[in-house]
Amino acid sequence: MTANVSQTPPASPTPSPLHAVVADDFDAVNRTIVAQLNSKVPLVETIGQYIIESGGKRLRPLLVLLAARSLGYQGDKHITLATLIEFMHTSTLLHDDVVDESHMRRGKKTANDAWGNAPSVLVGDFLYSRSFQMMVDVGSMRIMAILSGATCVIAEGEVLQLTNIGNPSISEADYFETIQGKTAMLFEAASHSGAVLADATPEQERALQYYGRYLGLAFQLIDDLLDYQGDAEAMGKNVGDDLAEGKPTLPLIHAMERGTPEQAKLIRQVIRKGGLEQLDDVLEIINATGALEYTRARAVEMADKALAELDALPPSPYRDSMANIARLAVDRKA
Repeated sequence: MTANVSQTPPASPTPSPLHAVVADDFDAVNRTIVAQLNSKVPLVETIGQYIIESGGKRLRPLLVLLAARSLGYQGDKHITLATLIEFMHTSTLLHDDVVDESHMRRGKKTANDAWGNAPSVLVGDFLYSRSFQMMVDVGSMRIMAILSGATCVIAEGEVLQLTNIGNPSISEADYFETIQGKTAMLFEAASHSGAVLADATPEQERALQYYGRYLGLAFQLIDDLLDYQGDAEAMGKNVGDDLAEGKPTLPLIHAMERGTPEQAKLIRQVIRKGGLEQLDDVLEIINATGALEYTRARAVEMADKALAELDALPPSPYRDSMANIARLAVDRKA
């Protein structure tokens, strides 16, 4: 199977006001994705296009565009920067699905399920490598430092999550350290690098860096909440997938802290064992202890922090879109 990516642009997210303010830039990002997926090895193009077309809002490249434009950037390197951020994200998805032995993402087969683990890992490596080539094209040592540092933190976060699987003893602080690395870091790198590209003041640069961090944390918190409350069809994965893998996310951590000794013991046993045999019992404990309400409250806290950081930016439609993204982070159902 060979995909003619030079003729077929990757699917764009459903148009929304969030994308509308940078619609032309976003079209340019899609064209750059096509160009940069080009490879003399057909399978690289096939798998790369498959995963990029698999859906999602493409929020990370959107953050690059909005951050740069919010500070008046008028060049074109934000297009390259947004594209390489999407490639970095896509490569992590390919690697994550192999590590998690996932079979479904956003309602479609994962690449590893369709082509196998080895091709998925290697195409992920290709996308990471291509993203670093594009960093050179951006031509900023500061941006290279931000993004290369981010890749290390992301990898550490993934390893930390892996070592935490089946471990019911991790604390809430441990959990936040993990999601800061595996999820929030790329959000942070996206908005931070967009600010640097636009020659932000130190105050604005810091604000956009932390805006991305808090936004990423809010998104992951809601992801972890939806694993116990979401709509399987809307999410493209099954409710309880994290529990099946033995991942101790915040709903479980809080339920163990607030539940009775017997309830905490049951959850600890399920985390160690994995599987869904006792999903109904776990859901009952989660609901009884207010764990989902607590998780949502922490997500709202992070989104509010993200919104507060935007006060450092001048008023503009781009800033408004970033504010709306922060609100979307906690209001979404998938």
